[in-house]
Amino acid sequence: MRAVVMRGSSLTVDTLPDPEPGPGEVLVRTVACGICGSDLHAAQHGPALVASMQEMGARNVMDLSRDVVMGHEFAGEVVDYGPGTERRLAAGTPVCGVPLLPRSQGILSVGFSNEVPGGYGELMVLASDLLLPIPNGFPTELAALTEPMAVGLHAVGLGDLAPRDVPLVIGCGPVGLAVIAALKLRGASPIVAADFSAVRRAQAAAVGADVVVDPAATSPYASWAEAAVAGSDEEAAVQNLLTPTDTPLRPAVVFECVGVPGVIDQIVRGAPSYARIVVVGVCMEQDAFRPVFALGKELSLRFAFYYTAEEYAETLGALAEGRIDVGPLVTGRIGLAGVPGAFAELANPEHHVKILVKP
Repeated sequence: MRAVVMRGSSLTVDTLPDPEPGPGEVLVRTVACGICGSDLHAAQHGPALVASMQEMGARNVMDLSRDVVMGHEFAGEVVDYGPGTERRLAAGTPVCGVPLLPRSQGILSVGFSNEVPGGYGELMVLASDLLLPIPNGFPTELAALTEPMAVGLHAVGLGDLAPRDVPLVIGCGPVGLAVIAALKLRGASPIVAADFSAVRRAQAAAVGADVVVDPAATSPYASWAEAAVAGSDEEAAVQNLLTPTDTPLRPAVVFECVGVPGVIDQIVRGAPSYARIVVVGVCMEQDAFRPVFALGKELSLRFAFYYTAEEYAETLGALAEGRIDVGPLVTGRIGLAGVPGAFAELANPEHHVKILVKP
């Protein structure tokens, strides 16, 4: 098969042996695969990423001295089954699924493994139990966005939103947009979002943000406060002795979707008292903030990384039913030869939101 191979820090289109499914596995032909920020991190900061995963005790971490076929935001069609595997879906059935593959040596991460190729290749081997049929009528290529949108759904779940809460999303790249879409799905209102990019601010409004802020011109926290004023029929917010406000405000849930050093500190300083902060942006560098600010405001800090199989299935259902519209997020479609150039283009937030690779 043809595939885009990461060799060290280079991306090369090459011909590889077709993968063979084992017991409990399904051979799938890739229809589309999204390029994720994690893929960009792996290509640019591979050694640091591998070292961090090893330090955390992760198993089956990829070996950068060997080939890796990335791509974990995928959708495809069933081709064949491994030995002894129930053929529950007919050949040609459109499918997508959680990018994990259990094997005897442990769980492999599809797209970040030397053993199994991801969606930047024509064929993949996936776990039968984690594979879902794409509902009739929903475009197979758009189902590739199930994975990144599930990340947003999981992050919103960790925010423990209540009806009175007013969310603030810092950063409107693909992760921030997924969070905004999930907030809209959960009925949160008003949703305040901030990003320096005009393109991303427009996308944030398109997926459900009610108030969109350019941080270069307006403080996101001041805009949030204007949107969060408690109505006369609402219970007044409890005042914090160290950070009092003149106007009762509804509770805040802040989502950090940037992943750049210093942003957590900015949020801790700018967030109102008792805010819950959910960190979703992937920062690969050392970071710091002053705990006294979080202490004085009694802030809560949580981190979101992945999602459950149930959240993935719920996200696919929401996409197929039109409750999340991901069509406008796809700003480019390329073949395998276009992947190296797309990695460079995605470094500029004004050019693209989500590029789909179509092998």
